[in-house]
Amino acid sequence: MTVTLFIPCFVDLLYPKAGISLVRVLEQLGHRIDFPAELNCCGQPSFNSGYWEEARVAAEPVLQRLKNAEAVVIPSGSCGAMLKVFYPQLFAGTPQEDQARALSAKCWEFSDFLVTKLGVTDLGAHFPHRVTFHDGCHGLRELGLKKGPRALLSKVRGLELVELKEEVCCGFGGTFASKFPMISTAMGEVKCAQAAETGAEYIVSNDSSCLMHIQGLADKQGRKFKTIHLAEVLASR
Repeated sequence: MTVTLFIPCFVDLLYPKAGISLVRVLEQLGHRIDFPAELNCCGQPSFNSGYWEEARVAAEPVLQRLKNAEAVVIPSGSCGAMLKVFYPQLFAGTPQEDQARALSAKCWEFSDFLVTKLGVTDLGAHFPHRVTFHDGCHGLRELGLKKGPRALLSKVRGLELVELKEEVCCGFGGTFASKFPMISTAMGEVKCAQAAETGAEYIVSNDSSCLMHIQGLADKQGRKFKTIHLAEVLASR
């Protein structure tokens, strides 16, 4: 099929390897890629801050550009939840409501697209490292992403997955980190300490924004582990 990518701001500007890896995985599976480079933010920062009118301004071009897409794949539980779960809420009662619901039905977070839509778990990846997995809040709670990423990691050659003791927020939360930096930092330090206890070399996640927050704190603390997006692991050979 033709897969249209929605690449989040963080991936586009700071973690392009995650987007490139996503393309490599999908092309390996034989799919055609449509990348609308003109699209920018999905509107989530404004939406989460209560500025829904401003969020619609950012979201309307997304609706228009993606209306004819066969499938939309997003390498982020956070932005994935915005398009799939919150766009129908954002546009409820507006002329774009039906369009938002139609888009929601064909939006997929990357790991969910592979496992649920395509029925694929083994991509022939090889990543000989001890890793732990961070469940981003939006992916876990809004999209119900739990088993899929782990099913994919279980098929990666040489990879050892060690689970964290608790499912806790990393503290980023987008605008939350800006509004409440001390609380955000404290939460991130707890996450880093738990990751260190696993002895993992890498923290893997579906969300580059969470990984940015964790890596920044880990570097400040002198932690040895690194962060990496799930797509990069699955594209490893």
